[in-house]
Formats: sequence, C-alpha cells, structure tokens
Amino acid sequence: MKRTVEIFSAGCAMCDELVRRVNTIASPSCDVVVLDMQQPDVVERAKSLGVASVPAIAIDGALADCCAGKGPDEAALRAAGLGQPLA
Repeated sequence: MKRTVEIFSAGCAMCDELVRRVNTIASPSCDVVVLDMQQPDVVERAKSLGVASVPAIAIDGALADCCAGKGPDEAALRAAGLGQPLA
C-alpha cells in the first residue's frame, strides 16, 4: 500500500515550488498526484477537504494541518506522514 498525497495546484510559481518540494521529500511509498484547480471536479474535492487556498496538500484523504489557512510547512507535512511508509 502507498500513502496518497494530493497537491491542489493553480499552476502558479508557488504551487510549482511546492510540487518540487513534495517530490523531493516523498518516498517510494508515496503516490503523489497534482490536481489542477481549473477542473470542476478538483474544486469540489478541494472544497470537501476544506481547502481555502492553494497550494494545499491532503495526505491520505485529510487536509494537512499546515494547509489550513497558513500555507504548507515542511515539518507539518513530515508529521502528517509525507515521506514515511504506511504502518
């Protein structure tokens, strides 16, 4: 099994930087998916998770604490399981 990492992106420079950072941190046990906020189904998914701004990251179906309004933080992402195998 792999950890699912969803990155909600608007395609801006900040989003692109986050995608690069996540891919650097992620391990082979992470399935990283970049989701385009221009797509209506992605917007609905983001809303269902409580995404208020992009870039944002959900790990295993839960919005990472760092993405709840204040922006992504590497330590919080690691604490949420990014880069770690599933137990």
